Amino acid sequence: MADSKEAAQVISITIYPLKSCRGISVPEAALSSTGFRWDRQWIVVNSKGRACTQRVEPSLALVEVELPNEALSEGWEPNPSSFLVIRAPGMDVLKVPLAEPSEVANGVSVWEWSGSALDEGDEASKWFSKYLGKPSRLVVSMKGLS
Repeated sequence: MADSKEAAQVISITIYPLKSCRGISVPEAALSSTGFRWDRQWIVVNSKGRACTQRVEPSLALVEVELPNEALSEGWEPNPSSFLVIRAPGMDVLKVPLAEPSEVANGVSVWEWSGSALDEGDEASKWFSKYLGKPSRLVVSMKGLS
């Protein structure tokens, strides 16, 4: 048997910017202190701040997200015209600015983790509340969610 040392090659990586929603297949992903950049940064929470997941809200599986192509480049930083674009059946397109929101949402919990996140505002809240048929908020992690 020949002694060969072939390295594994990654062809694509799937990141999930919005937890429990459709992922994005990317050829590369920059690393941050919490994992892949943009992975599980946003999450939909209910009126009690608890994470909405596909286990409870299966329609989240139909929600598609899109980041600017340049957002995947190493060292890229958001600007005022940078958006996370969110689509779902029967809904208008929602554009969430990638610039950091200023309002803090306390009492957010995902599985065993709980803490604070940044609230993406009323437009996103109305969009997800309409889509899920119950009061919901879109929050973005200050450190990354898993």
